[in-house]
Amino acid sequence: MTFRILLLLFILVSPFSRAQEADSTFLRQHYDLSEYHIPMRDGAELFTVVYTPKDKSRTYPFLMNRTCYNASNYTDYQVRRYPSDFLIRDGYILVYQDVRGRYMSDGTFDNMRPNIPGNDPGDPDAIDESSDTYDTIEWLLKNIDNNNGRVGMYGVSYPGFYTAAALPDAHPALKASSPQAPIADFFFDDFHHQGAYLQSYTAAFAVFGYQKTERTREPWYRDKLMRFYEAPAADGYDFHLAQGPLKNITEKYHHDNFFWQQIVEHPNYDEFWQKRSILPHLKGIDHAVMTVGGWFDAEDLYGPLNIYKTVEVNNPKAKNTIVMGPWDHGGWARERGKTTHNHIYFGDSISTHYQREIERRFFNFHLKDEGEDTLPEAYMYDTGTKEWKSFDSWPPEEVKPLALRFGEDGRLTLGDAVDASAVFSYVSDPDKPVPYTSQTEGLTFTPRRFMSDDQRHAARRPDVLTFQTEPLSDPVTLAGELLAQLKVSMTGTDADFVVKLIDVYPQDHPNYEHNPENIVMGGYQQLVRSEVFRGRFRNSFETPEPFVPGEVSDVNFRLQDVLHTFKPGHRIMVQIHSTWFPYIDRNPQKYVENIYEASEGDFIKSTISVHGSSVIQAGGKVDDLSPQPAAFEGERFIRD
Repeated sequence: MTFRILLLLFILVSPFSRAQEADSTFLRQHYDLSEYHIPMRDGAELFTVVYTPKDKSRTYPFLMNRTCYNASNYTDYQVRRYPSDFLIRDGYILVYQDVRGRYMSDGTFDNMRPNIPGNDPGDPDAIDESSDTYDTIEWLLKNIDNNNGRVGMYGVSYPGFYTAAALPDAHPALKASSPQAPIADFFFDDFHHQGAYLQSYTAAFAVFGYQKTERTREPWYRDKLMRFYEAPAADGYDFHLAQGPLKNITEKYHHDNFFWQQIVEHPNYDEFWQKRSILPHLKGIDHAVMTVGGWFDAEDLYGPLNIYKTVEVNNPKAKNTIVMGPWDHGGWARERGKTTHNHIYFGDSISTHYQREIERRFFNFHLKDEGEDTLPEAYMYDTGTKEWKSFDSWPPEEVKPLALRFGEDGRLTLGDAVDASAVFSYVSDPDKPVPYTSQTEGLTFTPRRFMSDDQRHAARRPDVLTFQTEPLSDPVTLAGELLAQLKVSMTGTDADFVVKLIDVYPQDHPNYEHNPENIVMGGYQQLVRSEVFRGRFRNSFETPEPFVPGEVSDVNFRLQDVLHTFKPGHRIMVQIHSTWFPYIDRNPQKYVENIYEASEGDFIKSTISVHGSSVIQAGGKVDDLSPQPAAFEGERFIRD
């Protein structure tokens, strides 16, 4: 295997490997390193790396990271990702553990293992991530000297999910948890967005869809991953379009992948997916929780927002905080000096500010009784004014939704009545889908940069509806939730709907000093928020249904939250279209029972119309008219 491919593999399976690396010399001088196989209640042993401070004159809390990304990466005094150097120097007992079924740990791996309420230590069959965390904490308290009896948990992405999954029926010693970019429900974030498949994730299945046969410190799925990267594609759009229907991906790449097979066999939000949602189980939480996310996270934006809101509703007495900054997936765990996303500059050392002033204080207060509990309920970054803001609640109660309405000649109005009889139409062709990015990207493992990308490439296409205001005379701040309420009709029987909120810069806006020469900020159409919705789920995520050609239907869905101030001289823009490739897979636009099994002949052009009575409710807490997912608890289904 060439050096280039080895380097690529390292980057792919270690997405935060260059995050604020701790000084290995400091670690060797101040910490002792040990490895353990900790027994669980069913007899399986989980591989665990433990760093203990050499100074035995005082006691220390545990700071634990449970991961599917190889705890062996943290051996030999190489702490590459977590925690920050600030926390390491403050003194903690650092714990890194391979979750069940991964690398050096025993058992079978399950993507988002279902929660089993109760967490009975005497039941060896009641195994979930909460029970494994509970058993690990119990062992650590009894076997690691100089601990102060308190435990904190943290992690980004999958490790963020494992942190959230430990919240129900938590061990009494767990005092502070920080789920960061956590997955909450696989049908709504990460590998899906509200039921639509993220085709850009196709290569990622190789990492999560093969069971290992023995304990190992090396990726056993390397050859499966190299099916995609042995000869990397220069243009991901062309690569994925050439694959044709998703069933070709099954045959060519993922015929032996258990996770892909689960996706294919469960195209709707059935019991399989409902059991894997952590949201219904976030109850009875009695310790501090700080959920962290990035406004430009293309993978897990649904997770942090909805985990925070669910904990807040179900546990009113818990200390519950949310932090959202100008980052992509896990961007707060690495510092690059100037904080930029794609082409937009937000400030200097924002990740260092988070690590030192927010995360460090959170854990030090709740695990060491150091400092003061000064964190607000919501510490949110305004991506328009480029400053941190504090709120007593999120969404802010004092903010009322602003109605964005569509008019003739591409007019976007703020709250004004428009002609409800107007009809705006476009022809959507799945053979010529709208690209999700303005630039040519190679075959990506997971896309990130496009979340603040220039949308002029889309605005110029005939299959994209574009509406914009006049230049603003006063600033307009949207803080809170976004809800698209569309009235649509079509000539086909199925369609996706992509809605994008965009900040249009003035034509005389100067370039940032870091911009490449080909990037012009004058007239830049910055993506602020976007989301896709698979129209077949407009009435139920569990029971999809086709559209009736020519019949007007309601399509209501959330775009996730936002905190953005549109400055004077800027315009507010909304775009609507029905393909977003290859970020999202192509809807055939002819209704089929299972899109993963669609044939080439099922893909058709469709004339899609958005009617003038449609509206985007933006800011504050909106009345949710979208279909609500069922939640699974025990042996019965409930509705939130």
